[in-house]
Amino acid sequence: MSAQWRDALPANESLTLLAMTSAHLDAVLAIEAAAYVFPWSRGNFIDSIAAGYPARVLMDTRGAMLGYFVAMGGVDEMHLLNITVAPAAQGRGLARHMIAALMVMCRERAAWQLWLEVRESNARARAIYARLGFVQQGIRKGYYPAPFARREDAVVMSLSLGAGSGLE
Repeated sequence: MSAQWRDALPANESLTLLAMTSAHLDAVLAIEAAAYVFPWSRGNFIDSIAAGYPARVLMDTRGAMLGYFVAMGGVDEMHLLNITVAPAAQGRGLARHMIAALMVMCRERAAWQLWLEVRESNARARAIYARLGFVQQGIRKGYYPAPFARREDAVVMSLSLGAGSGLE
């Protein structure tokens, strides 16, 4: 599948990014199940919220959830654990919109490096991350579950947000 890219959201599109709460989890889990063969569990999201991880949901003007992300802070860095756009809303720049918001959060928390893992087979997501300036740093062997009891490698990528990165 080729990556679709749009420079901006449609001018008439108004979106709101809210802190994820347990009240959002039914909608989050519905998107998660529609988007992934191996989705996160309710417990994964509850644990992330309880730990105080930056977790946001993206809502449209009608109150429909379009996507979400969960990240984890560290010393001078942030790790994007999950970012998902509802399958019906993909190809509209929503992931880029959420990553831009996460980048602002990183800078506010003095996190100068943003890390993520992505399935090696997910060429579309890898292309989006590369367009945003993420650079491949390595491979985690057997990181993701895969069909038939095999495991899939993850591509580890990072984005520098510090001085001289051009992203300040």
